[in-house]
Amino acid sequence: VPVATAIHGLPRGERRARRHADRARRYGIREAHATTGKAIKAEVPEVRKEDLSVTVQDGVLTLSGERRQEQRTDGEKVHRVERQYGSFARRFALPEDADEQSIRAEGKDGVIVIHVPKQKVVQPQPRQIQVQ
Repeated sequence: VPVATAIHGLPRGERRARRHADRARRYGIREAHATTGKAIKAEVPEVRKEDLSVTVQDGVLTLSGERRQEQRTDGEKVHRVERQYGSFARRFALPEDADEQSIRAEGKDGVIVIHVPKQKVVQPQPRQIQVQ
């Protein structure tokens, strides 16, 4: 459902806040291709490593996770929250020459980097066949 359709009929201020929140929940993604393979860099602020999952199946890499809602302290009054909570998933088609068995991921400071190396192409060596 488009954002404009989903929030039609709400007061103007709330419409603006929801549009902003919808943009804020999208994570920054950067895909880079190199001669050695592909690197996917995703910004996942305030998502713990334990709440992230990276899987690969049938040539599709899936990054999924969950951002948990902050716990409020007693007596705290919140005036506005412009953060999205809940689960998310992002899928990436892998190149045909991707080495799925060698994919690795590392996370630090709210950024996860997934390295997808290319398969090593082994050139067949000519072999001598003896004539009998």
